[in-house]
Amino acid sequence: MARLGGRLKTTLDSIKAANYWMDARGLAELAQDADVVHISPNRLVTASATPTFEYGVPVVGGPQALAAGFDGAGIGIAIIDSGIDPLHPDLKSGLIPRIVYAESFVPGDILTIDGYGHGTHVAGIAAGNAASSSGSLYTTTLLGMAPKANIINLRVLDSNGAGSDAAVIAAISRAIQLKKTYNIRVINLSLGRPVFESYAMDPLCQAVEAAWKAGIVVVVAAGNEGRNNTAGTNGYGTVAAPANDPMVITVGAMKTNLTLTRSDDTIASYSSKGPSLIDHVVKPDLVAPGNRMGSLDITLDKLGLPLGLLKNKAPGNIIPYNEYSKGGLLSNLLNLGPYFKLSGTSMAAPMVSGTVALMLDKDATLTPDQVKSRLMKTATKNFPTTSSVTDPETGITYTSQYDAFTVGAGYLDAWAALNSNEKLSSPAYSPTAVYNDTDKNTYMVFGQGAVWGSGAVWGSGAVWGSSAVWGSGAVWGSGAVWGSGAVWGSGAVWGSSSTQGFGAVWGSGAVWGSSSATGSESLKIALQGEN
Repeated sequence: MARLGGRLKTTLDSIKAANYWMDARGLAELAQDADVVHISPNRLVTASATPTFEYGVPVVGGPQALAAGFDGAGIGIAIIDSGIDPLHPDLKSGLIPRIVYAESFVPGDILTIDGYGHGTHVAGIAAGNAASSSGSLYTTTLLGMAPKANIINLRVLDSNGAGSDAAVIAAISRAIQLKKTYNIRVINLSLGRPVFESYAMDPLCQAVEAAWKAGIVVVVAAGNEGRNNTAGTNGYGTVAAPANDPMVITVGAMKTNLTLTRSDDTIASYSSKGPSLIDHVVKPDLVAPGNRMGSLDITLDKLGLPLGLLKNKAPGNIIPYNEYSKGGLLSNLLNLGPYFKLSGTSMAAPMVSGTVALMLDKDATLTPDQVKSRLMKTATKNFPTTSSVTDPETGITYTSQYDAFTVGAGYLDAWAALNSNEKLSSPAYSPTAVYNDTDKNTYMVFGQGAVWGSGAVWGSGAVWGSSAVWGSGAVWGSGAVWGSGAVWGSGAVWGSSSTQGFGAVWGSGAVWGSSSATGSESLKIALQGEN
């Protein structure tokens, strides 16, 4: 090739070839070389797909909601996280920012921009309007659930994704104070830390309950410790705080498996499972898409600012322009904010937060309990019995069972929730689980007057489904997944191996801290997701 004037552009080792530039006059001689099997021009490839939504939104009925005119306009969603990029086009309405308020609660740092990359990504899932991926140049539209909702940016996590209870509680308090000013109806908490005490005593849980009682729906990520078996529970009992609080809506993560239908969706094996430590609250409340979710990347690093630790750790998660556009210089110039893929219950929570904004857009009189009960009752309950995934690096296979402690009341269905007209007056507290050592069954115990308690409006089984997975009255029936010594055994669900500290539920200071046997693995799962 060198003798014929060829210049190497790209090696293509997977097909034992290479991409060269060369003068056409040398082709005839090259074709006579016995070592050359085939010569092919570098032909133009064009997209055959039509513009479509990113996988998560259509799976839960987002397009139907938007077509019906529900887009979250005027509803305020408080994102309590690592900050939000104020320049991203997808968080504006034309030139007008939809981030209507911003404040930092990080000690010694008044900046509200996102130095980590997590909060911006979460905001995009909840309320991105796809300004950077809409139009004839694009083949995929990365749209959030409530694309006209307003965002309240309350920064509590630093550039390493770590924060403190005090910062989160202060941010929740500010959201309550600003509720009327910015019509804050939803708080999204894609963060957590280990459970150290009963939710009745935990100050973080008390803070979310205060917001709930003030009329704000609080949506919390369950955590990413579903693979954690350090306590011998196969990931059960790993729900974080404040996701363990019975008032809030706790969300686990599903995998869309990169299709637009839910029929092949499976639980992400890293999604934390209940019951909660100490109180044994049945969590999560429902599950939503959360694996390999495409959403907003920060744009400020394009200006030379040292931001975006997550992206630096996983540059392979940056979504190339050619994955969602027809390419070309023009599309690159117009799109100032590339997209990024992340996985975890942190991504599933804003799917629900955005859905809540749609519900309140339709009916602003709904209370947090009414929103929660509608979401849980309308959640789809068609799951496989089990699913398995094998970690390609460790070779370990993780098998998930679709019980109440793994998928809660079911899979988010935004369109069904929007079409529900029930307005119940009873509280929607999550039930607790009690193990009966006599019959070896685990039973749900409902609070007096709870919407799914004895004599409730829709009766036993409506919220949790009639599947025999948890039997008549029991969580799983007589063939319980665990015996008296597993989750309920001495020390099992309240093991002492966790460390203090607070961070995003899938960050380096994840639910069980860096001392956990699976701490680094949890970070890997979060950044790369499951196939």
